[in-house]
Amino acid sequence: MLEKNKNFKKKNIDIPIINERIPFPEIRLINVQGSQVGILSLEEALQSAEAEGLDLVLISNKSNPPVCRIVDYGKYKFNQEKKAKEAKKKQHSSHLKEVKMRYKIEAHDYQVRLNQALRFLQASDKVKATITFRGREIQHANLAIELLEKMANDLADVSDIQQAPSRDGKNMVMILTPKK
Repeated sequence: MLEKNKNFKKKNIDIPIINERIPFPEIRLINVQGSQVGILSLEEALQSAEAEGLDLVLISNKSNPPVCRIVDYGKYKFNQEKKAKEAKKKQHSSHLKEVKMRYKIEAHDYQVRLNQALRFLQASDKVKATITFRGREIQHANLAIELLEKMANDLADVSDIQQAPSRDGKNMVMILTPKK
C-alpha cells in the first residue's frame, strides 16, 4: 500500500466567474456603456453578451440579485491587474531604524546621528534612539535622558515621541515616529 504524501497541497487556482460559470439564475445586467439594463435570466444575459461579441462578468455577488456586466474580459482583467499594481506601489511599510550612541558623544558625532535619524524619519520610518551604558556608566542615566530629550527637541518639527526615554537593561531607549 502506498503512503499518501502529507505535504502535498492542492493548488487553489483563481478561476474567474464569467459566462457559463455564473451560478445564479437571475442577475442584474449592466451593458457596455455602463447603464443598467435590468434584472434578466442568466440565459438572456448570456445571449446579450454573445450578440455584442463580449463576455458576461460577475462584478458583485453580494447584492441581491448579483450584478453582472458585459465587458471585454481581457481588457477588464488587464485593468484590474493595473489597479492592483498601482495600489501596491502606493503602500509603504514603516520600518524601525535604530540610531545608537553613547551618553558621552561629541558634538560632531551627535550631528551625524541626528542627520541619520532625520533621513529615516523623512523616509517615513520609525527611529529607535539607543544609548548604551558600560559598567558603572549606568549611574549617569540622567545625562542620557537629557541627550535623548535634546534629540527629540531637535527633531520636533518632523517627529513625535512614541515612547519616552526609558531604561531597557544597560540601554536607554526612545522611539520617534514621523509626523503625518
